[in-house]
This record gives sequence, C-alpha cells and structure tokens, in this order.
Amino acid sequence: MPNYEFYEVDVPIHDTANPTLRGLHVFTGEADSPTTALRRAHEVYDAALAARMAGLEVPGKEPDSWGAAGLRPGWELEWTAAKASRWHNPLSRTDRSGLPL
Repeated sequence: MPNYEFYEVDVPIHDTANPTLRGLHVFTGEADSPTTALRRAHEVYDAALAARMAGLEVPGKEPDSWGAAGLRPGWELEWTAAKASRWHNPLSRTDRSGLPL
C-alpha cells in the first residue's frame, strides 16, 4: 500500500494580456510522490478549467484533498516549471525536513 503524504505543487503563472504580471498558483493534496502530486494537480486544474469553460461550477476538493480553486481568467499556468514537494505548514515548529526548529 502506498505511503501517502500531503504535497504542495507550485506552478508559476502569468497574465496572457500582460506577461510581466506574474504569480504562483499553489495546489495541495495527498500523493505518494512528487510525480503523482504534479499529475493530480494538473488533473484537477484541467477539470476545473473544463467546468468553467462549459459554464459549470468549478468542482470542489476531491477525496484525496486535491482541488483547483481561484482560477484566474486570462492567466496561463506554466506547467513545465511546476515544482512539487512535501507540504510544510508555515505555522508549525519544524523545518521542511520535519526536524524541530
């Protein structure tokens, strides 16, 4: 059985009308590896975008906690530059490796 952990996927974004406007879209959810996390983030984004384009409500979080809220019309995600890593709660008293600060 895979060992699921909570992951964060950071995807750079830019405004297609003004590419100098840049940002980051962050996805979080359960996965067994960074590769799976990237795939799940892309899947929920694609589903959310398809729903929006069809005039439907964007789906909520799935059972594995992945979801795509806060879509920005006119902004493009740069999936080739996306990075996945285990999620770190900024309010916790541990560093990214899980060691106490």
